[in-house]
Amino acid sequence: MGILNIIQKIKQKRYTNNVKNTCLSYGKNLKVNNKSIVNQNTSLKDNVNFNGMHIQGKGKVNIGSNFHSGIKCMIITDFHNYEGDAIPYDNTVISKDVIIEDNVWIGNRVIILGGTHIGEGAIIQAGSVVVNDIPKYGIAGGHPAKVFKYRDIDHYKKLKKEKKFH
Repeated sequence: MGILNIIQKIKQKRYTNNVKNTCLSYGKNLKVNNKSIVNQNTSLKDNVNFNGMHIQGKGKVNIGSNFHSGIKCMIITDFHNYEGDAIPYDNTVISKDVIIEDNVWIGNRVIILGGTHIGEGAIIQAGSVVVNDIPKYGIAGGHPAKVFKYRDIDHYKKLKKEKKFH
């Protein structure tokens, strides 16, 4: 094993421990490959893989098993109140939860806003901004992210039954 691999393994261990020490709960095989920040209301299931995630705000974030993120992804749960006592917004902070079901893959630089639910097996294209719910098996992209295709559901279910997870 070369020196660069050793350094990367040390960083990975440090990044993973930082997430474990901050989040509300985590399952087996958490793997954090790049600097990641989570809030204290983050719950992670088994086999979660972060390659650079920043979870900002006080809202609850539930991430299912076999989740994979690209680099420089964000989940933002808090919003300023623009309908309050001042313009452009007042001092009120509104927190909204995020739910991400099992087997979801999000590409590089995806932003997910509070109040959204991403269904099982969904894929979010790199550079997308998720502002609405994404259904099970949906492949979505853009700003705002919209479903443009669905996974082959029979193939997905076959792989799931055979427990072929990456």
